[in-house]
Amino acid sequence: MYPKSINNLIEAFKYFPGIGEKSAERMAFHVLGLEEVQTNFLADSIKNAKKNIKHCKICNHITENEVCSICEDTLRNKDYICVVDDPKTVISIEKLGTYHGYYHVLNGLIETLDGINPEDIRLDKLIKRIEEGNFKEVIIAVKPCLEGEMTALYIDNVLSGMNIEVTRLASGIPMGADMEYVDAITLEKAFDNRKKLS
Repeated sequence: MYPKSINNLIEAFKYFPGIGEKSAERMAFHVLGLEEVQTNFLADSIKNAKKNIKHCKICNHITENEVCSICEDTLRNKDYICVVDDPKTVISIEKLGTYHGYYHVLNGLIETLDGINPEDIRLDKLIKRIEEGNFKEVIIAVKPCLEGEMTALYIDNVLSGMNIEVTRLASGIPMGADMEYVDAITLEKAFDNRKKLS
């Protein structure tokens, strides 16, 4: 129906989450209406992000360097390490401006039914950081879902023999919610009212 180059563009936009055929068509025709400098900027931005973004060798957060700016910041509170399941949650928490500790990004959750075990999300790296660091509290801020609960309980169990407090963000965040869509007030309240897992 469409020329091959338009079909390819439509198919490319369908790679994005929540984008179906109709939305992809609209986006493709919108791109056709852009100035050449805009389309070049769009294409270059995608290529450069894919080429330059890597995971911090300390915490797994996204960065263009070997170590992210948060891990390099010596003024942050060394007593706290906040465990999240993806980099977007780090950004959400940082926007609050109320948490000043460090992070560890799992880049996934334990999902035994799908064959994702603790070693698949590199929990050994987190445990090593905690063993070698002087953190006083591990704050678990993963998605409030079944997999998040399983991951939180596993971390709590592994750390139970160590002299460190393990807390979880308080209720207020609904089960199954995606952390990046939780509003700032709910997220701040959840941080303020975190509690021990056991």
